Amino acid sequence: MVLAEDTPGGPCWLSLMARDLKTAERFYGPVMGWTFRQGGFGRAFSVAEVDGVAVAGIGAMAGELGLPVAWTVYFSVADADVAVARVRERGGTVGVGPVAFPPRGRAALVADLEGASFGVWQGQVLSGWRLGEGMAPAWVELHTRNAFDAALFYGEVLDWVNAGAGDREVWYEDDQVVLRQGGQPVARLNSGPVEEAARRPQLRPRWLVHFKVPDLEAAKATALEHGASIASGAEWGGHRQQITLCDPEGGLFTLDQAPDGA
Repeated sequence: MVLAEDTPGGPCWLSLMARDLKTAERFYGPVMGWTFRQGGFGRAFSVAEVDGVAVAGIGAMAGELGLPVAWTVYFSVADADVAVARVRERGGTVGVGPVAFPPRGRAALVADLEGASFGVWQGQVLSGWRLGEGMAPAWVELHTRNAFDAALFYGEVLDWVNAGAGDREVWYEDDQVVLRQGGQPVARLNSGPVEEAARRPQLRPRWLVHFKVPDLEAAKATALEHGASIASGAEWGGHRQQITLCDPEGGLFTLDQAPDGA
């Protein structure tokens, strides 16, 4: 495992909190074409890879922590304690942590003003891991009532303004707030009709993880064959081919048609 330092402020990892590790692997392996290896946190954690490059982590912790199965995007921070304090000061909530993950770093699970969950990570990250549009395997999107208010919250918590050296920029594009890293869009914040108390999770404020696949229809069919269900109402913008699904344990994610050559 090769580790590298990451510039604070941007997405640095994706993780699925599942109930059963083998159930998750049996689903995401054929749907995404992932292979798995044991991670650094014991038998209850594995790292998903494509062509030897890490894509995401899967941990069998949802039942243990009494939390729903969900995908979580983690953002790199210089100091997890400072980031968690900023979340509280700005009206967000803290679910877990910060807790230590020796020797790599510290992490916390938190939520923004509208209840959208995300993680913060202080420490080293996997070298070669990528997130964004174009050829990267995944990207992330915030569904929220007011993207501008959300951008202020995340900008202050994650220190986007002072990320430095022009590597990280925040722009308003196509009615969205877009976080760019090295010129590449890595996260989009979208305003839309969400309600924190909605019965269906896809209609609540949330960070939605998008995974790109070479053949959207084939991946959709495989997912449904392996126990997934379609989560209608989660697709916003209509600017790309995509479908949002719930995995067999209820984890929400979106499949996108990858660009040609990806």
